[in-house]
Amino acid sequence: MPLIIPDYLFTFHIAASALVLMCVLALIWAGVARMPVQKKKERNTTAGILSAVLLGWFVVALYLGSKNLYWAGNNPGVPTIQYGIFIPIIIGLLALLRSARFIRLIDALPLSWLVGVQFYRALGFMFLVLWWDGHLPWQFALSAGVGDIATGLLALVVAYMALRNMRGTHRAAYGWCLFGIADLVIAVTMGTLTSPGLTHFVAQDNPNMLITAYPLVMIPTFAVPVSIILHGLCLWKLRRARG
Repeated sequence: MPLIIPDYLFTFHIAASALVLMCVLALIWAGVARMPVQKKKERNTTAGILSAVLLGWFVVALYLGSKNLYWAGNNPGVPTIQYGIFIPIIIGLLALLRSARFIRLIDALPLSWLVGVQFYRALGFMFLVLWWDGHLPWQFALSAGVGDIATGLLALVVAYMALRNMRGTHRAAYGWCLFGIADLVIAVTMGTLTSPGLTHFVAQDNPNMLITAYPLVMIPTFAVPVSIILHGLCLWKLRRARG
């Protein structure tokens, strides 16, 4: 079946990409400013490395996505999009948590910042728009859209609790992290089950072609790994605080 990509999706892609990049870059540089190091050069080097890696990763994901290398229409057998999802997560978490310099940065970040930055997840409303417009199957769009909106709004609530050091903040942050991760796992699972390929068991009358095509493919290959990494860092920070 022909792939129809609505024009407004490209506008959304530009705005959403800019927002996510600005949020994460702001988190990096604001956290570096709080690092307990004597030399300003170390702060700038840390922020520069992370910024360059983030932007480089975005450019690579953008290139691969724009070439539609993950598009399900090109890969009727085993999906390839999982490589764009899981490889950045594994490399990102291992690199961040194995470097003393980056650990100092994570320690310096307030919990409210690590949680609140994911308010951008509310941009998942676009899944609902695309479903309403007939471009996505409801089995995927409803679970991904509602879950993302809830995660983004709850991020602001939990961040406020952390900022005010309210009672029950750590339990709320744990619950929010687990909810946010579960939302992403469900979204990726439903995306796999509704897309053409060996695992296409759901929505066979309305296959999910759009999620693996540019520009929507930037969500699973960039925004999802970024969010998983942030959740992982948040859980790691909570565990250290409890310890």
